[in-house]
Amino acid sequence: DLAVQNIQSITGIVILNTAAFRSTAIPLRISLCRLPIIGEFIVRAMNGFAWPATFMAVTKKLTPETKKHYLLPYDSWRNRVAIYRFVKDIPLETDHPSYNTLVEIEEGLKRIKEEKIPMLILWGGEDFCFTEEFYDEWKRRFPKAQNVFFENFGHYILEDGFDDLQNYLESFFLKVSAT
Repeated sequence: DLAVQNIQSITGIVILNTAAFRSTAIPLRISLCRLPIIGEFIVRAMNGFAWPATFMAVTKKLTPETKKHYLLPYDSWRNRVAIYRFVKDIPLETDHPSYNTLVEIEEGLKRIKEEKIPMLILWGGEDFCFTEEFYDEWKRRFPKAQNVFFENFGHYILEDGFDDLQNYLESFFLKVSAT
């Protein structure tokens, strides 16, 4: 949404294992976190979103220090409310309060394409949530984008392979900053 609302300020976009368009694909493990009553308990009482992400969203084990920092903001029931609301805010149905916002973002992607804003898509192929189908959809929507698929990286692609991604990122940032 930030890019769509500020196209005039955007000189380039890097996409890493995400979506900005409608889909009904949602993994069972995230669906469980959306269930009434039990979903809130899973996310807020058991830290059942942030904590599992420290091992389910990577293919390379996080260091204890890195894992600690991923979990630090979510150290209590109170501090996990944003995660719970984030999960509940995934608009899968047309009557969902955020559905129209997602449609606006999706429409805004067309403007990004029309403006020919450079895009780099770096994708981890082992993401249980944003699967290769999402990667293919980004490539379909932005056929001129530079894209690189990393078969053995997960959702936290920068954690799994920063050294492999660094050259792509630096080259892209240099290119877009020169324009």
